[in-house]
Amino acid sequence: MSLSGVQVRRWTREEYEHLVARGVFRPGERAELIDGEILTMTPQGSAHATAVCLVEDALRAAFGPGYIVRAQLPLALDPTSEPEPDVAVVRGSPRDYRDAHPTTALLVIEVADTTLAFDRDWKGSLYARAGVADYWIVNLTDRLLEVYRDPAPVASAKYGCEYRSVQRLGPSDSVRPLASQALIAVRDLLP
Repeated sequence: MSLSGVQVRRWTREEYEHLVARGVFRPGERAELIDGEILTMTPQGSAHATAVCLVEDALRAAFGPGYIVRAQLPLALDPTSEPEPDVAVVRGSPRDYRDAHPTTALLVIEVADTTLAFDRDWKGSLYARAGVADYWIVNLTDRLLEVYRDPAPVASAKYGCEYRSVQRLGPSDSVRPLASQALIAVRDLLP
């Protein structure tokens, strides 16, 4: 993008990781690389933090050995994106990712209140573009779970892809992750 001689500086994942390694960001500062842009995230409220812990517990029980439930850790989705979803489930063991972050996930979950529109439009399109088959948003504002599946190219989407299937589930509903046979009660994900 160019506006009267002004250009936006876009970053690669490699450049971003060098910034992180050099301590450019303050301790505890929440930053993510999203399609070449470094975005800072707002601090978490207690309901958000509680929901992240509840989601972690539910997914560890649902997936078991051979899977890792990663909370607020990077996913190296492509050369210009390294988001840190609230929770992601990946195959393997922690040591499998000692030298490099996972490049995909079986399930990605964001917990949202103030970031709901961002998580739906920006992150949803980013995860769909990366081929993440199962994307959930724990919607704290409306106290429900939004389940996004079937990623597909859509020219009008933020990053050229979006999910064709969207379900909104209330506290009395249950959901089964695509990569697990376990049934999870939505109420178990809500603070």
